Amino acid sequence: MKKSTALLITIIVLNVGTFCQAEEDPGYLGFSFDLTYTSKWLSKGVEAYGSKGGLFKTIDVDFWQTGWGVKVTHRNATSSGYVDSQRFDFRPYYKGLLFDGERYQTNYNLSVGYEHYPGLSRHKANTTYEWIFAFSWPKLLPCGLVPGYIAHYEYPASGGDVNRKVAGWVHRFLLGYDLKMEELPNPLHLSTEVAYYDGLGNKCHDWAYFTIGMSSKFNITEDLAFVPGVYLQRTMDRSISKHKDIAYTMLSMKYVF
Repeated sequence: MKKSTALLITIIVLNVGTFCQAEEDPGYLGFSFDLTYTSKWLSKGVEAYGSKGGLFKTIDVDFWQTGWGVKVTHRNATSSGYVDSQRFDFRPYYKGLLFDGERYQTNYNLSVGYEHYPGLSRHKANTTYEWIFAFSWPKLLPCGLVPGYIAHYEYPASGGDVNRKVAGWVHRFLLGYDLKMEELPNPLHLSTEVAYYDGLGNKCHDWAYFTIGMSSKFNITEDLAFVPGVYLQRTMDRSISKHKDIAYTMLSMKYVF
């Protein structure tokens, strides 16, 4: 079975399951909008826009609180030179949890994305598929530490693309902690991440980068929040970036309809 056919079947099953479940247990159709500025876009550790910043606009549709949903994102650089790198992401997903209330409770988010670069020729891999399998274990460790794991598998959408051999995996291992502070209305979220590249983009098969960061949420209204964050990446393999240490900020405005 072709990968494109498998993707189509997945989307059909997703939608059929969504509407059937919505009829049995109707909730509400939820919408949210996220506008994020990043001083540098570290896409799986790679400086996708070089030294330029990035602007991401995302609409997230929650299908009646069933766990099913879809995100649509437009990504672009904040200045010239990367017009061909602007991208649209269309990503249906399903999220939920297993072993609710147990120490080994597992939260998961499974998705497949269709990524389109409108400025590129179709022969230069202007569309790619990306599968993301994300898991976290909020009760596994003591003291509020939350481990996580995210696996990415990406490949060109067409077998005739000149970049058809760049398919591969990236494995990300995360650890988060929410630090409560009297000076802040919401906890300060501290995070660490280390990533292992397994061939994606004809890059390394090795540990690629390590990132630490902190962020917090400030409620402006009941439906609008501002989320600033600062991060530092230590590059461990030069095929990912020629810069050893990369500091960047992310500023997000999130609105729930």
